[in-house]
Amino acid sequence: MPTRQHGAPVELHLQPISSLRGAGPRVAEKLAARGLGTLQDLWLLLPRQYEDRTALTPIRALQPGVAAQIEGRVEAVERGFRYRPTLRVAIGDGSRATVVLRFFHFRAAQAAQFRPGARVRCYGTPRPGLHGLEIVHPSYRLLDDEAEASLSDTLDPVYPALEGVGPAVLRRLIQQALERLPDEAALELLPAELRAGFRLPSLREALLTVHRPQAGDDVAALLAGRHPAQRRLALEELLAHHLSLRRQRLAQQAHAAPALRDASLAERLRAALPFALTGAQRRVFDEIRADLARPRPMLRLVQGDVGSGKTVVAALAAMLAVAAGKQAALMAPTELLAEQHLANLRGWLAPLGVRVAWLAGKVTGRARAQTLAQVASGEAQVVVGTHALMQEGVAFRDLALAIVDEQHRFGVHQRLALRDKGVGGRVGAGAVVPHQLVMTATPIPRTLAMAAYADLDVSSIDELPPGRTPVQTVALGAERRPELIERIRRACAEGRQAYWVCTLIDENEDEGKPGGGHRVEAQAAQSVYEELSARLPELRVGLVHGRMKPAQKQAAMQAFKAGATDLLVATTVIEVGVDVPNASLMIVENAERLGLAQLHQLRGRVGRGRAASTCVLLYQPPLSAMARERLATMRETNDGFVIAEKDLELRGPGELLGTRQTGLAAFRVADLARDADLLPQVQRIGERLLQQAPEQAERLVARWVGGAARYAGA
Repeated sequence: MPTRQHGAPVELHLQPISSLRGAGPRVAEKLAARGLGTLQDLWLLLPRQYEDRTALTPIRALQPGVAAQIEGRVEAVERGFRYRPTLRVAIGDGSRATVVLRFFHFRAAQAAQFRPGARVRCYGTPRPGLHGLEIVHPSYRLLDDEAEASLSDTLDPVYPALEGVGPAVLRRLIQQALERLPDEAALELLPAELRAGFRLPSLREALLTVHRPQAGDDVAALLAGRHPAQRRLALEELLAHHLSLRRQRLAQQAHAAPALRDASLAERLRAALPFALTGAQRRVFDEIRADLARPRPMLRLVQGDVGSGKTVVAALAAMLAVAAGKQAALMAPTELLAEQHLANLRGWLAPLGVRVAWLAGKVTGRARAQTLAQVASGEAQVVVGTHALMQEGVAFRDLALAIVDEQHRFGVHQRLALRDKGVGGRVGAGAVVPHQLVMTATPIPRTLAMAAYADLDVSSIDELPPGRTPVQTVALGAERRPELIERIRRACAEGRQAYWVCTLIDENEDEGKPGGGHRVEAQAAQSVYEELSARLPELRVGLVHGRMKPAQKQAAMQAFKAGATDLLVATTVIEVGVDVPNASLMIVENAERLGLAQLHQLRGRVGRGRAASTCVLLYQPPLSAMARERLATMRETNDGFVIAEKDLELRGPGELLGTRQTGLAAFRVADLARDADLLPQVQRIGERLLQQAPEQAERLVARWVGGAARYAGA
């Protein structure tokens, strides 16, 4: 982005941070470790909050938890050494009230400054102490008795903490970087008529407002991230991500893909199924079928609630590849889930004469060599497996359809790697690539799908098969545990099965960690297994947790599925994958520790048969406001799409998509839950930019997304 300053064209935004005063090699190295290398990176490192030092608050008007600036005189000083050195300074003012400043880290010279009668101005967040309000480690300065100390006329920005770089150093560097901001015309990438149409400030104005807000600015809007300056930056960032994904999509569609039009095998499978497809399954398969008939790659996400029947739709799609003499691969994140797909597919496809191969980490030696040979020769028509499908040495003869289950559990790189298997390695220009079908049982809110999957067509299976009974959900405090154990006894005596889900494995897993004392309350699976075995001696109790060897885990799950175990004590490893229609009761212990999506996935393990099923959310009081909302949502609805919207509101998008591992939604400014209303205009602006100003679009992507573009739309 050439900019003109003093007549010379300079790539100002690309200048290194080391060109600033005070940014020596050590500081530059620390910043680089956080992805901050250029002046532009500092312009876009926005404050996470603001301190308002433009006014003074009378001590009497202080409120717990509300940061404020006060001024007063030292009334008393006390130094204590009971457990660790403590300095307590009582400050009073004309409002005839007192607040205590408390310091744990201080030097003798610092303590000596606080002599009774000294005038002090300080800023911090008061909280209830032993004797009224106190402020721990406020920022402060001592004032001259006579001088009138002026108040700040701008809000003070507080930047994210960076390890090894003090806040004062970071603030100085950002202020220097802002002094080198180019003029408006050089910095702006959005056409003037677009900005006017959406009433947006210029980028230069937005950056200066966010870094240096004036006293008259709307502090509440800034703190909530809804100030017009922040909205301008959020819109540009969302736009850059959208353009990056659209560009990926166009690049994908420039490749060729096999046109799969022979539906005879799919129709034979549909006729042979022991159940009729739901209307939603038929609609989604028709959408897939239309995609596969075209000679360009399908990129489709199928989302549907737990048990909505995504696997059978994937099997029908695979038959279109097999009928054309080609191969299909299905990759799942865990061996357990992959084995369940394998069992389903073999049951449906073997009678049609379709050969299904199995490739997972535990397939070794001669069996592995044999499977690899079948995959390479094309003898294996459908290949089911885990990450093992992407390892070196796995070569397909002619892969036409790559199906990825539980997409959010994989990094995007892995989806690319499986696609690249279809062309014997890296994708070059004009290559014939496989179609891609991505499935998830974590319904994605519409807003999130618009932003995160702009490169995918999205289909929803929003109807459960007949015969699935809605699960009744209740939340109980931990003191009701004994009643629950009796309830399990009764359910199993009637021939049904139950799950008891825990969230820790070893009793001392959290000891010695900060906050570990609270978490030790969480019952470890091992001790719950021992307790329930002792309390319910007539029942056969099984145990599954993540630290068991895969073979042990598999054996325990199979025993439960076969009805050889009445009660399965498990950690959240059972979240995806087991299908036991006879299990009609689930207890989730410490349910307040889990996110909504995870609770919903766990609940989906019951209610798979015809018996009325119950999910009991057992919690440790007191509940935080967020935990209370989560449990209330679970009680009110079984609809995964409603739950996903609520989860987005409560937790934000990074958690929901698992995108911390894919690098997709690590937004610097935008927040998908807060800024969802911008997405429709982001799409409109994006299409116009691609048509009218493709060069500006490229520069926008470079500014905000940079080198992540290959993965963003894989």
